[in-house]
Amino acid sequence: MNKTITPAPVRKTVRVNAPPQRAFDVFTAGMGRWWPKSHHIGKSDPETFVIEPKPGGRWFERGVDGVECEVGKVLVFEPPSRLVLAWQLSADWQYDAGLITEVEVRFLPEGANATRVELEHRDLERFGERAEGFRATIDSEGGWGGLLALFAQNASQ
Repeated sequence: MNKTITPAPVRKTVRVNAPPQRAFDVFTAGMGRWWPKSHHIGKSDPETFVIEPKPGGRWFERGVDGVECEVGKVLVFEPPSRLVLAWQLSADWQYDAGLITEVEVRFLPEGANATRVELEHRDLERFGERAEGFRATIDSEGGWGGLLALFAQNASQ
C-alpha cells in the first residue's frame, strides 16, 4: 500500500475590534497599509500591495519604481464575509503562473462590533518536496500569524 502524506493547511485566527465590513475592507483595499514592506518579491522597495476587488482580479505588489509583481489572483470576493486568493509564489518566492495554492479568509461577526478572522492556506502539497519547509515558513511568526497580527492592529484603529 502506498501512502501519501500531505502537509496540513496553515490555519490562523485573529480577533479584530471592528465589524466584518471594516475588517474585510482593511484586509483587501487597505492591504498596502498593513502588509509589511519587508515581505516583498520585487527588486525595488514596495510602494503598495493590491488586491483587485473582483473574482479574476490580480493580487500584486507595486514597487517604488512602478514595476508590478504578481502574487496571485482573486478566486472568490464576497464582502464582507469571505475572500479566496490564489497564491502563485513558488517556494523560492517567485511568481509561477502554473502553481496555485489557496488562501481563504473568512470574516465572522463576533458580538456587536468585533470580527473573528479565520485564515487557511491550503493545497501546500503542490510545492512538492519543498512543501514541509514552505509550510514551516508561512506558519512561523514571520508568516501568516505575524501578518494577521499587523492586520488586526490596523483594522482595530
